[in-house]
Amino acid sequence: MEPLTYRPRRNRRNPAIRSLVRENVLQASDFYWPVFVTDGEEQHIPIASMPGVFRLSVDELIKDAREAHALGINALALFPVIAEVLKDPVATESKNPHGLLPTAIRALKEALPDLLIVTDVAMDPYSSDGHDGVVSNGQIINDETLPILADMAVAQADAGADIVAPSDMMDGRIGYIREALDNAGYSNVGILAYSAKYASAFYGPFRDALDSAPKHGDKKTYQMDPCNAREALLEVALDVAEGADMIMVKPGMPYLDVIYAVRENTDLPVAAYQVSGEYAMIQAAAQNGWLDKDKCMMESLMAFKRAGADMILTYFAVEAARKLKEGWVW
Repeated sequence: MEPLTYRPRRNRRNPAIRSLVRENVLQASDFYWPVFVTDGEEQHIPIASMPGVFRLSVDELIKDAREAHALGINALALFPVIAEVLKDPVATESKNPHGLLPTAIRALKEALPDLLIVTDVAMDPYSSDGHDGVVSNGQIINDETLPILADMAVAQADAGADIVAPSDMMDGRIGYIREALDNAGYSNVGILAYSAKYASAFYGPFRDALDSAPKHGDKKTYQMDPCNAREALLEVALDVAEGADMIMVKPGMPYLDVIYAVRENTDLPVAAYQVSGEYAMIQAAAQNGWLDKDKCMMESLMAFKRAGADMILTYFAVEAARKLKEGWVW
């Protein structure tokens, strides 16, 4: 047998060499931690479909945020659990300066001024219809929704949000929100655009957590068709042209091809969202003894980095940051 010229295994023969040639590295600073905030005090309410995730009152949120920040997590994404009595067809509560979300933002900023606060801009948590846009005769009305989203974004910026994240998928909303923020004096508030947000079955546990499922119909007329990839690049190009500072792909693992394509077509930072259903699958399988949770957690997060994501929204953020601090070794 002729001697082999190429032996890729040479670069895998021990941990030191594998570490030396490793192409991607996870850091706690890669993570945004999505958290659910609710009214009250001393509330730490478990979410049945998301083991290890809780609805937190503001006081409990601050405690957990301190731990996360100490582990190197620099950003929290806030999602408010709004009482049904406060919901209406035009999401009036979303611009209440004394509402749950602005209160949480101000409290976090006072306690942890260096922590980045990212806020969701969408009607569904506040809408009596459970949709991300105004509903009229069973249809989602795009242009009437834009001023509501803009008012919501300005209210969040007023409270101290560093980055607003429109997740609604209405056409033209990035430009509309950018203009509203600039006119209100918030030219330094960034926009993380959910540019490629798919009409996915993986959102179920999240909607349980927020009690924000649509009261009728579905979101297929505004969220993207899971069959399409090239369309994502159109959405990204439009959001970039309208003033987005960062781009999101959601969900994560079922759309690694889209993350890769977006990374190849924009120089803006790219975010991936490991959504509630992805998280729940790993947790449920681990609880049944079918897989190693820590290994699968870390491998799934690395998949996003390998595909080209600069930042990862994940409910595993704190657990993963602990592993990294402990010196996680692949």
